[in-house]
Order: sequence, then C-alpha cells, then structure tokens
Amino acid sequence: MPATDSTLADFIQALPKTETHLHVEGALPYGLLTAWRPEQFPADPPFRRRSYRYATFPEFEHILLDAALPWFTSAERYYEATKVMFAGHLAQNVRYVETSFHLPVSKFIGVPGREIIAAIRAAVPAGLEVRIFAGMLRSDLAGDLRPVIDDLANWEGLAGVDLHGFEVMPTEPGTAEVWSRLRTAGKILKCHAGEFDGPHRVREAIEVLGVTRIQHGVRAIEDPAVVRLAVERGVTFDVCPISNMGLQVVPSMADHPLRRLMQAGVRCTVSTDDPLCFGNTLTEEYATLAAELSFTRAELAQVARNGWEVADVPADLRWTMLGEIGRLAAANLVVPA
Repeated sequence: MPATDSTLADFIQALPKTETHLHVEGALPYGLLTAWRPEQFPADPPFRRRSYRYATFPEFEHILLDAALPWFTSAERYYEATKVMFAGHLAQNVRYVETSFHLPVSKFIGVPGREIIAAIRAAVPAGLEVRIFAGMLRSDLAGDLRPVIDDLANWEGLAGVDLHGFEVMPTEPGTAEVWSRLRTAGKILKCHAGEFDGPHRVREAIEVLGVTRIQHGVRAIEDPAVVRLAVERGVTFDVCPISNMGLQVVPSMADHPLRRLMQAGVRCTVSTDDPLCFGNTLTEEYATLAAELSFTRAELAQVARNGWEVADVPADLRWTMLGEIGRLAAANLVVPA
C-alpha cells in the first residue's frame, strides 16, 4: 500500500512552488473587477469556466483586453492588483514568481515602465521572491516603442524581457541584436514559441534569439530534432497546461505533451499564464496533472524542482527549496505492500 504522509491536495500545497509564466494584466484578480463594476463583470462569466474553449487567439485577446484595460490605468492600479495576486500565491505556498507587464500598456496609459515596476515591487509580500519582466509584441521593435526597448538594459528592477502575443507574427529583423545586448546587460531572455505556431519557432527562439527560456514550447514535440536541441542547449519550457487546453493548443488534457517532453529530457515548469481568462490557479494546474495525466507525486515534485533550478535566486535559497522538495518527495514515496 502507499506510504504517504498526506493526501494529494496536502502534498501539492506543501510543495514550495514557483510560477514562471505569468502576465500581470492577464492575472488581474477577477474578484477586483466584480467588486468594482458588478454589472459589467458578473461573478461567473462563461469564459472563466473550465469547459470554455476560445475559438481563436483574437477572441481570447479581445476578452482579456476588455477586462484588463479598464482596470490598469495607473501605477496604483498595478499595485492594487498585484498585492491581491501575490497574496494568492502565498496562500498556495508559491514562493517565487516571474511575471511580465505588457510594455505597450505603459505608453497607452502614460505611466513610465519604471513606475509600473516600482508599483509591482512595492506589492511583494514577505516570503515571496518576485522577478519582473517587460513583455512586448514581436512588432513592437519596429514601432515607436523602440527607444524604450533600447533603454531596457539600464532599468534597475527589471529581471528580463519576453516576446509574447500572437505567435504567427514574424519576428522583426534586428531582434536578435537587441536580445544580445540585453543578455550582455544581464537580463533574462524569454520568448513565446511553440504555442500557436510550430516547432520551427522554438528553433528560431533558441538558435536566432539565443533564449534559454521558452514560454509554452509544447509544439516542439512535433519535431524530435527540436526537442533534442532544447535538451542539448539546456532550454527550459515554461508550460501552462490549462491555458493550452483553453486555447485549443491541445485538444484535451490527455493529449498534452508535458510528460513526453520531460521524459525526453526537457526541463519543464508549470504556470497559469493568464488566470484572468482561464479562472485557474497554480494548485489546480498541479492537481490537473495528477487527475488527468496521472502524474505521480514524484513527477509533481520534479515539476516543482524544475522551477527552482531556473529561478533567479541566490544559491542558498535554491538549495534550501530543492532540499525541502526532496524531503517531501521522499516522505511520499510509493513502496511495495
């Protein structure tokens, strides 16, 4: 019989978890909107239900923007939203978060990006490590945001950058040069790839942009050579299973390639992506892996371990968290009857 010290829910809660793929605007706590404008934002809209499937990425983007843009009008609103968001992380025993704010929003609302970063940092509670990224569309490098992007290397408190948005957009020429300069400045480089476009975009992100953090990356499974490339280069895929299902990147959770990627040697983390639109939590992500992909406690522990292996934290904190995960996993091993 199993030798366990806890129920599965207790085990998931006890794991010191990381959230490494999270968009600030897409993580706006929906309860804030309902309390603010209940007539516009009812408590249980269909798009937040687990059964909902977005027909297209533009539909998803439209719903996200219609909900987020009315709220995010000032640095103070970023503070209010992230304070609630981070409290939710602590309640789930999430101890490290990487989150990105959408750089074009700062221009749209007339609030400098540095002020948004300061507001988010001010909302971080004790017991939680947070790293802030600037997210942008591939096309932004060719627009009037370019001077701001060129200055990101000088921004204190900015951990890194991320190319996101509708993946089928071409990557602007010159992006690799900009990403190289940011890497030299010590910024962490991320890129959304292998979500709505094929494995060739994962290859582009790795070989052309030089990133080692792919957001999603799941469609790399369609090309074994790209999977091998990711393993050889030590690339991490920050995967969001419930998002992948809601956006129909995979037809069902049973078809999700997370286990196959991990078995092939790709380091994969698990995050929520845009919980404003999916109504998901990180705890639910872990529970879903167990319920629908039959992830064992050892596999769930490995997912948690992967997040700490790539976390931008001091070595002593990393080893403390890995040790905690190891002890929990050892106490929950399944042994012969």
